[in-house]
Amino acid sequence: MILKIFGSLFILFVIFLLVADQFVQFRLSDKELTRFFTKHHIPGSIHYYTAGGRKMRYISIGDDSLPVLVFIHGSPASLSIYTDYYKDTALINHFKMLAVDRPGYGYSGLGKPVQSIQQQAKMISPILDSLCKIKRPVMVMGGSYGTSVACRLAMDYPQLVDGLVLVAPSLAPGEETTYSISYAAALPAINWFVPRMLQSANEEKLTHKTELQKMVPLWKNIKVPVIYLQGENDELIDTSNASFARNHLVNAPYLSIEFIKNETHVIAYSAQKLIKKKIFEMEALLQKRKEFWGPAKE
Repeated sequence: MILKIFGSLFILFVIFLLVADQFVQFRLSDKELTRFFTKHHIPGSIHYYTAGGRKMRYISIGDDSLPVLVFIHGSPASLSIYTDYYKDTALINHFKMLAVDRPGYGYSGLGKPVQSIQQQAKMISPILDSLCKIKRPVMVMGGSYGTSVACRLAMDYPQLVDGLVLVAPSLAPGEETTYSISYAAALPAINWFVPRMLQSANEEKLTHKTELQKMVPLWKNIKVPVIYLQGENDELIDTSNASFARNHLVNAPYLSIEFIKNETHVIAYSAQKLIKKKIFEMEALLQKRKEFWGPAKE
């Protein structure tokens, strides 16, 4: 009788874990994205490609002839977090928008993260590389952990990135909050209880300092305009990251750093109007540089 009770409880527990995993994914399926595009009259499409031995998903919105705006999300998240930007008619009319599910999130191998920021950039680079068929400005907007990947793209593939918009940036090694629960959640006895998306986020969190240390000698390689935005009350990423940016982005031809009053880490959601303004400011900067426009690259 006792064994039957424990067996039933175990089965219920497993079912609970499966249900919890389904609810903690922060992603939209292809069908859900298609419905979203249709509902808001968005000229969007969904694509897949293979990189690093896995299938990667990204979306494309807008006219191919427009300047390009690429979104790279933080963690835990997926490309679905920027839906308010995708349906903004001003952005649709001015940009070809692209967004990718980073490795370990969305439909790019949920729960199977890639610790190496260098490798993540390499896996995302084919999306930008495909844009070389038409010569036009390409700006990358990263949020939180996504800023680290965006910057690595500019470091390793300077021919693919023309401008960076960094939202709540995590750039300096060790200058972010890591909670004690992150270490506990990484223990094998506990980790398997954690939903897959949070497993990805936790693994990235615990390796982020080491990965950012690898990037320290490479900041001089960034030679594009940079806009840095952070909430003055950011509880997750220390505001000392701004000083790190000033000291290390020595070859950026333009660097604007702005703290947003009374805002926290989630400014991608709470300060969309300002972020949109900064995106257009970056476009204006790049439009002045005529070398971005011309015939298809050889």
